[in-house]
Amino acid sequence: MAGLYFEDLIQEREFDHPWSRTVTEMDNVLFSSLTLNVQPLHLDEHFSQNTEWGQRIVNSLFTLGLMIGMTVNDTTLGTTIGNLGMSDVRFPKPVFHGDTLKVRTRVVSRRESKSRPDAGIVEFQHTAINQRDEVVATCTRQAFMRKRPAQVRA
Repeated sequence: MAGLYFEDLIQEREFDHPWSRTVTEMDNVLFSSLTLNVQPLHLDEHFSQNTEWGQRIVNSLFTLGLMIGMTVNDTTLGTTIGNLGMSDVRFPKPVFHGDTLKVRTRVVSRRESKSRPDAGIVEFQHTAINQRDEVVATCTRQAFMRKRPAQVRA
């Protein structure tokens, strides 16, 4: 499904995104290394065995990016002008290597742009859930969305 336009993203609309993704050790080590996050909780198996988790935990910014990325195909693919911000980011449970994530999205609010008649602002609430049905991440995202082109409007 291609991305949706501002008009399609009505308040309280919900999406159970069909994608799922198993997080791998490579995802975590590569992302942490590329972003220069040398936290041993992400990179050092021996160190992590002696923590409360007993193993490495996945970099939370990878989890955030994956959560939002998994929503794009159903919501904003080709119809967003850009993200305006993310707020209320939470990680209530850690993600471990081998966890499989799914994502739900709800449209929280929307409003017309004051400066661009061809666009609007949509606020999404994203929730990532692991294979044990535990919420592992949430965030609110504000996206600047295109309106349906005039010649196609119903």
